[in-house]
Amino acid sequence: MNVNEIRELKGKRKITMLTAYDYQIARILEDAEIDLILVGDSLGMVFQGNPDTKKVTMAAMEYHTRAVAQGAKNSLIVSDMPIHSYDTPQEALANAQQLLQAGAHAVKIEGNQPEVITVLLKNNIPVMGHVGLLPQFAEKYKVQGKTPKQADQIWRDALNLEKIGVFSMVLECIPEWLARKITHDVKIPTIGIGAGKHCDGQVLVITEVLGLVGNQNLPKFVKRFANLDKTIRDAIIEFMDEVRTGKYPDKQHTYH
Repeated sequence: MNVNEIRELKGKRKITMLTAYDYQIARILEDAEIDLILVGDSLGMVFQGNPDTKKVTMAAMEYHTRAVAQGAKNSLIVSDMPIHSYDTPQEALANAQQLLQAGAHAVKIEGNQPEVITVLLKNNIPVMGHVGLLPQFAEKYKVQGKTPKQADQIWRDALNLEKIGVFSMVLECIPEWLARKITHDVKIPTIGIGAGKHCDGQVLVITEVLGLVGNQNLPKFVKRFANLDKTIRDAIIEFMDEVRTGKYPDKQHTYH
C-alpha cells in the first residue's frame, strides 16, 4: 500500500488501520496484511501510563516509529505528530522529516492546520488529517459535534483538509450522521474511531482490540476481539508453578 492506493480505496472496500508501538506487534500486523499501521501518540497512555497524550515527545514518537518500521518493512506506516511538534510550519517540517527518517511514510496532524499541512505537502510529506475529538487539545474525552454549531465546524474543517490535500482523515468520536455526511461530501477516505459504520474505514488502539487493558473503562465504541490479559496471566501463573515445583526446566529444555 501507498498513500495513492489508500486514496483509491474509497468506495471500493473498507480500510483497516490499527496502532502499533513496537517491533512485535508491527510484525504481526504486517503478516495479517493490515492496510495501515498508525504509530499513535496514544503510546502516552498505552506505554507510558499517562492519562492522556499531552506528555508525548518527539523523541518518543521517533523511537517507537523506528521500532515499528523494523517489524513492518513493507507496510504503510503513519506516525502521529505529537503535541507542540507542529506549533509553527518550520517546526512541523523538521519534526515530520525526522519521523520519515525513522521509517514513517506519512504523518497525522490533529485539527485544521492549513499553514502547517501546506508546508509539509509542498515538501512531499503525505499528511493524514484528524477532526472531531482532538485528544491533544481536549480537556475531556467526549463526543464532539452534538450541537449544530460544533457539527458545522467539524464538517467545514473536514472539507478544508480535503481542499488542502490530505490523503485521508480520521473522524474521532462524532455522531454517526455527521460522519456519514462528511464521508459522502469528501472524495478522500475517512477512517472512523467512534464515528459509526459509514466511514470508509476503521481504526482502533491495538491493546484495546487484544484485551490488554486491565480493569479500565473502555469507550462505548471499543470492541475487544481477544482477552490477552487472561491468556498472559495464565501463562505466567503456569510458569511460576512449574518453576516452584521443579517441573521446569525438564530434560527437553536443558542442554546436555
